[in-house]
Parts: sequence; structure tokens; C-alpha cells
Amino acid sequence: MKQNEKLIVIDACLLAGKIMMQSGAETYRAEDTMIRMAAACGFPNSQSYVTHTGIIFSLENLDPTQVVRINERGTNLEKIALVNDISRKITAGVIDAETGYAELKKLSKENLASPIWLQIIAASIASGCFLIMFRGIWADFLPAMLISGVGFSAFLLLHHHTKVKFFAESTASFVIGLLALLLVKNGLGHQLDIIVIASVMPLVPGLLITNAIRDLMAGHFLSGLSKGAEAFFTALAIGTGVAVVYSLFI
Repeated sequence: MKQNEKLIVIDACLLAGKIMMQSGAETYRAEDTMIRMAAACGFPNSQSYVTHTGIIFSLENLDPTQVVRINERGTNLEKIALVNDISRKITAGVIDAETGYAELKKLSKENLASPIWLQIIAASIASGCFLIMFRGIWADFLPAMLISGVGFSAFLLLHHHTKVKFFAESTASFVIGLLALLLVKNGLGHQLDIIVIASVMPLVPGLLITNAIRDLMAGHFLSGLSKGAEAFFTALAIGTGVAVVYSLFI
């Protein structure tokens, strides 16, 4: 195989792994996808090492090792499914590495996330449902939806401008706690604790915790611990914002 063809295979595997990690995939899933793609292109002995913040990949022992940095991470299950679909086509021989790489580059540039307004509405409805699940009263359903919508909007706005997730999450939880307290004191809400707990649920890193546990169980201790640490600091940020409200005004 020519050198430029090898480079296309390397770029395709690295881009597939990068998209998956940026979209919230498990570490072992990204590694398995990259190795299967390389094997389908004639490199059965490729090596892939994926962490929460970067990917190290090599086709053969004589080839130089390639490294990709993962700077942004989120949740986009649709992109993970589309990468899996492209990798399966390459593995089955339906498309070659060059065509797959072109599709992956197109996919990496697409914004498949839901519109901001839809994310806010979904967060609001989810919080209202969580309130009922936590045995809250129906009179607090709408207040929980309103508070969650405002808090989640604050999180998205701050995260977009500051890029500091801890600050955005702690500030959003502070806004949620403050609004909940104001509504309860003015008679528009009743169960303060349940309203606050339900309203911060869209900020809780549920997928991150799940992936951390799955990576630890699969033997990827470095990735599992790093994801667990990120989830811990997210929970700490949420708790800090609410605790500040409680300590200042209650």
C-alpha cells in the first residue's frame, strides 16, 4: 500500500475516534471502531490507545504514531450512530477508506445538535417530570419547569461565552436555587428542596458517570478515572451553587 493511502487510513481512523469521543462514546467503543476499520483496510496489527482527552494511534510498528487531542466533549448519540454506520460500511467492504474519510469529514462539520430552544424546552419538561418522580406535588410542576428553563439557559449562555464548564454549572445552579427560594417565599412554590433537586437534574452528568463506570469495568482505568473526576467536579459545581444560596438566604 502506498504511503498516501496509509495516511488516509490513519486519518480516517483518528477522525472516527475523535468524533466518537467528542460525542460521548465509551473509550473501548472508540478503540474497537478504530481497530476494526484499520483491519478492514489491511492493517490487522494496528494499535489504538484512547483516553478522555486524546487518542494515540499507529498502523504498524514501523509507521509513526499519530496523536489527536480531544478538547471538546459533549453528548451526541446521533453522531456516534453515524460513525458506527460508516465504520461498518468500511469493514464490510461497501466503501473504501478514502470514501469513508470523506464522509467522516463531512459528518465532523455537521451540527446535529437540537436547537437551543428545543434543548431548553426538553430540560424544562424533564425537570417537571423529575419533580413528580421525586414525589413532589403537582402545584410545583410549573415552577420547576420555569426554574429549570431559566437555569439551563444560564448554563448554555455562560458555557458559550466563558468555556469554563465548572463556572457555568455552579452559576446555573446558583440561579436555580435563588429562583426556587424566591418562588417559595412568594407562595408560588411549596417544596423548596424537591423543586431545586428536580430543576438541577438537566445539569447532572448522567452519561459521564455511566461511561466512567463502563470504562472501569472494561479495564480502561485511566479513562474511567478521568471521566469520573470530571463527573465529580460537575456534581461539586452543582452542589456549590445551591449551597451558596442556602447558606446566604436560609
